[in-house]
Amino acid sequence: MAMNQVRVGLLVAAAIFAVPLGAAAQPAKSDPAKAGDKPAGEKAAGDKAAGDQPAGNPPTGDQPTGDQPTGDTGTGGDDGGGLADICKIDPKQCGTVDLKTAAARPLNPKMYAMQQRYILHQRRFELNPYFGLTMNDQFVAHPAIGLSVAYYITNWMGVGISGHYYLNSPSDFNFQTSRAARVGEPITEYQWNANANFIGVPAYGKFAGFGDFIFHYDFFLQGGIGATSTRPIAVVDPDNRTFDFTPRITFNVGGGLRIFFNRWLALTLQVQDYIFPEELENPLIAKGVDAQNKPKAQDAATWTSPDSSITNNVQAQIGLSFYLPPGVKYAKPK
Repeated sequence: MAMNQVRVGLLVAAAIFAVPLGAAAQPAKSDPAKAGDKPAGEKAAGDKAAGDQPAGNPPTGDQPTGDQPTGDTGTGGDDGGGLADICKIDPKQCGTVDLKTAAARPLNPKMYAMQQRYILHQRRFELNPYFGLTMNDQFVAHPAIGLSVAYYITNWMGVGISGHYYLNSPSDFNFQTSRAARVGEPITEYQWNANANFIGVPAYGKFAGFGDFIFHYDFFLQGGIGATSTRPIAVVDPDNRTFDFTPRITFNVGGGLRIFFNRWLALTLQVQDYIFPEELENPLIAKGVDAQNKPKAQDAATWTSPDSSITNNVQAQIGLSFYLPPGVKYAKPK
């Protein structure tokens, strides 16, 4: 009986010492091929993914866990979007843009946007005082001062009237040569001109000048009908011949350019051709006397040439255009 109690005591003591030693021992290596065991690398990745999960938001069935993609990361993936999608659409463009270099480029803060039409012509009057000079008469200068008034029915179409007064200046060389040698070119002088005009504005635009200043401009075409008062200058026989001014029907055609300083003031440059049948001095002097015993050279019927000539008085004009009313109102906001 006593021996049995001693044996039981020894077994209990051995069990007490064996339990701590077993807990400190290393576990036996398991076979990775067995179901449920993962390699160390995958386990670490899984632990990292689990560690990235925000606290208090345990993964659910609707949220990705582990190595599953979490949406568009900006750098792309098979289904991530971003640059990867651009590479799929156009592989030639993939990798050709250095985003850091592009972001570091200096930016020019000056930007110009297309505006609405700067000058509105519709339902406005244009007053255009101008100075003109004939371009194709080398024997007589025909400087002129004039005024044009126009009313625009639309932004591109208008009607108006114009007129100018001429300041003639014959060439002294032509006069002296004709008088001395009895040869010369028949010349005329102009008194006034008046026209009714049709105006069209087919194009407009703008350009930069003087640094950042923007000039607006438009091209216009003008044509009309009117009258010009002219008379020949007596060169062949000035001792006997004198001429009176006579109005002659005149057609005009031309066009020009307007450069606007603001919405009601512009510089106008124009070239206009005034076309009319001109009466010229007869280069021949009638000889003899008539039935009343008067010299035929004093007969006014012999002073002019029997053949009329079509004259093209090409005139360059420069002036200022004033638009009334000066204010501009747009139908729609800018």
